[in-house]
Amino acid sequence: MNTQVLVKKFPLIKNMQNTEEIIWFNPNINKTKEALKTVTVTSEMVKEASNRLNRFASYLQIAFPETIRSKGIIESPLVAIPTMQIALTNLFESDFNGELLLKCDNDLPISGSIKARGGIYEVLKIAETLATREGLLTETDDYAMLATEEMQQFFSGYSIAVGSTGNLGLSIGIMSAKIGFRVTVHMSSDAKQWKKDMLRAKGVEVIEYASDYSIAVEEGRKQADQDPTCFFIDDENSVDLFVGYAVAASRLRKQLEQQGRKVDEVNPLFVYLPCGVGGGPGGVAFGLKLIFGDHVHCYFAEPTHSPCMLLGLMTGLHEKIAVGDIGLDNKTAADGLAVGRPSGFVGKTLEQLISGSYTISDDTMYRLLALLTDTEKIQLEPSALAGMTGPVQLAKHGVNLQNATHIVWATGGGMVPEDEMKAYYAKGKSLLK
Repeated sequence: MNTQVLVKKFPLIKNMQNTEEIIWFNPNINKTKEALKTVTVTSEMVKEASNRLNRFASYLQIAFPETIRSKGIIESPLVAIPTMQIALTNLFESDFNGELLLKCDNDLPISGSIKARGGIYEVLKIAETLATREGLLTETDDYAMLATEEMQQFFSGYSIAVGSTGNLGLSIGIMSAKIGFRVTVHMSSDAKQWKKDMLRAKGVEVIEYASDYSIAVEEGRKQADQDPTCFFIDDENSVDLFVGYAVAASRLRKQLEQQGRKVDEVNPLFVYLPCGVGGGPGGVAFGLKLIFGDHVHCYFAEPTHSPCMLLGLMTGLHEKIAVGDIGLDNKTAADGLAVGRPSGFVGKTLEQLISGSYTISDDTMYRLLALLTDTEKIQLEPSALAGMTGPVQLAKHGVNLQNATHIVWATGGGMVPEDEMKAYYAKGKSLLK
């Protein structure tokens, strides 16, 4: 990889090498209808995923009583954060038009992060496929039957493997163990200890690696390759994960309608999604484009030390380039975003649909974490704050935000232990002084 040639062709790489906070606007974005013709994922696949999750609702209410209130649907609130909006404009000395909302995936039931969507969905699809194949289940059955000891015994004959920096491992591990699968989570060095401890407490085998995310994924694949009863959940290439995440879009549309918020040519929607390997934010962005078309503008947000998706999209090299190739160390406090190489599947699917991508430093994330706690009494983990500077970035670069609705996707934080959260907050407060 000739870095000098890349820098000459893409001058922003120089700024990335200096770990500066930058924004990249996608020159390849196309009209949504035209762009969707070039991808293999369809609206029918997303609808099928939604229907499958509905079938599992009765089971989820038994397995996870915290979902009873939502009737077994895994969904999070959409809330306005006006006090945070004022604090943001004061902190960055930059105002922006429109209203700021927070999509609180930190409050998602079961595993408290965006990964609860796709991760739980794929585990449930595997379970349904196995049980149906063996004649133990039909689509017209009440899926509450899956909570019986007999069914758990059946699923214990199979295993699930996944590689993760943290939140995907939590969603896969918790769901798989609950339904009866044997499950192994291969975790990279940047995964938080409390996440490993929580998984082990729920009966999940956790294997730790001194290396980064890519090695954990590689080892998970090897495990599955050697065992015909083992299913590997692949955050980089899984269509099932992707469509599971995409289901969020139709539910968000209902929330916007219930709140009387329009999304059309005159009232654009801007969505800011923290991004690691790309699966979660990519799936959500894809679902939003299916529903709102050219009226929604989705931006990925990545750490200054790990901007893998931005690098892959900008150069068009996708998974063929990693942040290490331009001299970055992939070290960030935003553990869920600590990914050096992006998903080629996600990058190629969204290369004409995503509006752009920007970077944010760890210190900025910590500052915003403390600010959100102070202004709105909402606590997120550092990576979940990555989207918060999106409206400021766009305003500074002259994007028309008239009548805009801004949604920052709060991707995680609901399961962070209290002492850990206090430490995050203390660090953020110290940086605000």
